[in-house]
Amino acid sequence: QVQLVESGGGLVQAGASLRLSCAASGRTFSSYPMGWFRQAPGKEREFVAAISRSGGTTYYADSVKGRFTISKNNIKNTVYLQMNSLKPEDTAVYYCAADRYDMTRAQATGVMSYDYWGQGTQVTVSS
Repeated sequence: QVQLVESGGGLVQAGASLRLSCAASGRTFSSYPMGWFRQAPGKEREFVAAISRSGGTTYYADSVKGRFTISKNNIKNTVYLQMNSLKPEDTAVYYCAADRYDMTRAQATGVMSYDYWGQGTQVTVSS
């Protein structure tokens, strides 16, 4: 079992930056590829970014490419999402997720590909 706890959300103005963290506990963190998803009110949960077990491969949604960076610290058992140049449309609850197996890009973008989820952290970007 893996437990995931997100932190770092908040209310910021457009153009600002935030760094989300997801602390993992349980089985060996380095064995898990990780992902970030988000869900805005009235919308489905959508893929944001993903990272392989080793941290050597990353994937991003087109809407965040060039602004967001996912990284993984296997010693601290933590995955991060650095979010720069935030826009009002980035407002959502952000969730981290983990699975036991490395994925292709197509798999990494799918909600159903992940077995473990955190409770989410709210990010609100005002215009």
